[in-house]
Amino acid sequence: MTDIILPEEKLDAILARHHSIESELATVSDPARIVALSREASQLASVVAAIGAYRHAVSDLAATRALIDDAATDAEMLALALDEKTTLEEARDRLAREIQIALLPKDMADERSVILEVRGGTGGDEAALFAGDLFRMYARYAELRGWKVEISSASEGSVGGYKEVVAEIHGEGVYARLKFESGVHRVQRVPDTEASGRIHTSAATVAVLPLAEEVDVAINETDLRIDTMRAGGAGGQHVNKTESAVRITHIPSGVVVVVQDERSQHKNRAKAMAILRSRLFEAERQRLADVRAADRRGQVGSGDRSERIRTYNFPQGRVTDHRINLTLYKLESVIEGGGLDELIEALITDHQAQLLAGDEA
Repeated sequence: MTDIILPEEKLDAILARHHSIESELATVSDPARIVALSREASQLASVVAAIGAYRHAVSDLAATRALIDDAATDAEMLALALDEKTTLEEARDRLAREIQIALLPKDMADERSVILEVRGGTGGDEAALFAGDLFRMYARYAELRGWKVEISSASEGSVGGYKEVVAEIHGEGVYARLKFESGVHRVQRVPDTEASGRIHTSAATVAVLPLAEEVDVAINETDLRIDTMRAGGAGGQHVNKTESAVRITHIPSGVVVVVQDERSQHKNRAKAMAILRSRLFEAERQRLADVRAADRRGQVGSGDRSERIRTYNFPQGRVTDHRINLTLYKLESVIEGGGLDELIEALITDHQAQLLAGDEA
């Protein structure tokens, strides 16, 4: 078994930083500073514990190896020491792996809330129904994790589901969990309207954008064209009586955002600006990522986002994620939201493995 070597100076620096934070927290009085320091201390706590356990395992392993190498060690003690050596090596490597992952470069957007956009693709009415299923899957998943979902705009399909639905999902670490969901999702099933029992294939697209703040993206008012209109769609007495719907066009990029969910024009404008800001923020993040990846991977654009990433096969009760060749025969659990975590964890693990191998995704 090959020893895993961690950079001791980096581990010392982490411990020193954690100690410095704790010392400052004991004396600081500024509320904003307390919040910032407490958040950093919380983020470091698990890796500090892992470093302590790792160093303890390394020390115990050195003592055990010395006992094994000692010619004076009797046979019974030697057998015990050999068993202990295997256990300690496994613990050391597991802890070293945890620390390696903790030291990987962080995506600064991971802790953010998100804009979720789901659109029906090829397949007509069935695609809209599938888009509705996907949105409900994410909404249920968000509920299970204690996140808050707010629909910003929705265009319903003629027989149900959504042609397009845009929502904000607020919570801690939402982007870290959902960022691998962006792409084309395909469904294979027999529609309710299919009398012959023939399986149809349709698709929907998902985009997950980190929710941008005003400091992230500077938007000049002169670059915007803002139109107001009467809200459309089914509704009660308030619909179509006031021009509450808002359409904002960002002229330089051509990005258009329409929000008509609220009765207040002011609220719709605020939501539209949040969506616009997040789309521009993600476009710039993706542009920088593409520049970094172009030489190594020779890809154009965002790669996976333009490709089919997952298939939901209802007749076989399976879900297949094509990026990591993972198939789960738990389709109902996944669609209900609870089973989605298994797919997400596998995608995160694969991403971490690529980073550890030096092949940044």
